[in-house]
Amino acid sequence: RKHLPLLRAISLILLIIALARPQKTLKEEDIKAEGIDIFLVMDLSSSMLAQDFKPDRLEESKRVAADFVNKREHDRIGLSVFSGEAFTQCPLTTDQSILIDFLQTLAVGTLEDGTAIGMGLATAVNRLKDSESESKVVILLTDGVNNTGYIDPETAAEIAREYDVKVYTIGVGSAGNALTPVNRRSNGQYIFRNAKVQIDERLLQEISNSTGGRYYRAKDRNQLEAIYAEIDRLEKTEIEVNIFKRYQDEFRYFLLIGLGLLLFELLLRKTVLNILS
Repeated sequence: RKHLPLLRAISLILLIIALARPQKTLKEEDIKAEGIDIFLVMDLSSSMLAQDFKPDRLEESKRVAADFVNKREHDRIGLSVFSGEAFTQCPLTTDQSILIDFLQTLAVGTLEDGTAIGMGLATAVNRLKDSESESKVVILLTDGVNNTGYIDPETAAEIAREYDVKVYTIGVGSAGNALTPVNRRSNGQYIFRNAKVQIDERLLQEISNSTGGRYYRAKDRNQLEAIYAEIDRLEKTEIEVNIFKRYQDEFRYFLLIGLGLLLFELLLRKTVLNILS
């Protein structure tokens, strides 16, 4: 009986140690990683709501882009968006979760409508031009024809080439006709009708060729996934060796033993010693 306070004290000490979250280093390892600065440029024009992709082009493009981001663990990735105007949604970051959160919030209607491909590309290049990375890449996705913006796509491509930025372009949309927004009601709802899919493939191919990239056409989800997978394979550049320390939490052992001793002390007090008294 006289040792019960000591048993409780030991259990409390172990619980306090568990709260301190002790860790031990498992190992140190040298790895070679691929370090590339990548900017995703996404079209947010109203035609991205066309339903030849399910549920629409934008949602499917966001999902595939997020999968791509998850695979690039050691790269800095940013996000620009455009329709009739353009802006940077997320600067270069290695925090994949933040970037994916930004991707998931993208929506048509947040910018003036239109398709300013040159503005979208120039915005991304402006963010990449001062990068010291050995490889700078833009992945530009659109479903239309450039029809607005004060920087034309050819000029934006020249700027990209000047700063050694490689541009991969993706034209997203099926062949023929697709159920596409053609107007808006006074309450903001889109009116959908079948309309011809129009993508300026010649322009997108010229942008890619002039910067050392490639043009791709995605007519369905599978093709879009394959395109991002190919870009993922193409853009691998080894950077300097880094040392990573991996840690393992050890608090569970102290927590379990502490709780066990506390429970043992309570059982002794309430059962055996209670009967003997």
